[in-house]
Amino acid sequence: MAEKEPLIPKHGGYRKLKSFQIAQLVYDITVRFCDRYIERRSRTHDQMVQAARSGVQNIAEGSQASGTSKKTELKLTNVARASLEELKLDFEDFLRQRGLPMWDKDDPRRAELIARRPVTADDVAGWVKEVCERENRGLGGQNGLDGQKTLSTASTSSTMSTTSKYSEVAANAALVLLAVTCSLLDRQLAAQAKAFEAEGGFTERLYKKRREAKGFK
Repeated sequence: MAEKEPLIPKHGGYRKLKSFQIAQLVYDITVRFCDRYIERRSRTHDQMVQAARSGVQNIAEGSQASGTSKKTELKLTNVARASLEELKLDFEDFLRQRGLPMWDKDDPRRAELIARRPVTADDVAGWVKEVCERENRGLGGQNGLDGQKTLSTASTSSTMSTTSKYSEVAANAALVLLAVTCSLLDRQLAAQAKAFEAEGGFTERLYKKRREAKGFK
């Protein structure tokens, strides 16, 4: 005899979702990035950290809510997607406002980072350092790594250009991981919408269970 479908199906399990895992990584990276490159008392610092946190929290809350409300799951997953899009714009603005380059879609560094499959913020930081040191060696250790004019003092110029280079690579790394997360969430939303259309939500299941209990089919 086949088991009856439970009224509240299995739900949660968000920690196993790839979208949650990478969103959480983006959150950790964003906190580090903002603490290092954004004025802590600025509104931008708080907004970027909160947008990153919102992405993580809403994926988790949507997963937990899915047992009784597919509609809420869809809504919260969409909120997570919107929050990460907002964060993406903030990282893009950081680069644009400082005249730092934004990597195009075909930049080999994008594929390199994705192939690394970083799990922690330390993994990403290590990769950023590798890229900066490699590109510094490629330029013969000269000043002006980011194309900016050198300042009057060589040591000051070197420090400024090195900081700019690290912030450039770190911001672009965050954008790469954000693009991956947003792509995963787009697919997640499409699957959730399809499941909702096919299966309905908690109200439909409750109605069906009541009819079965009364002997109706």
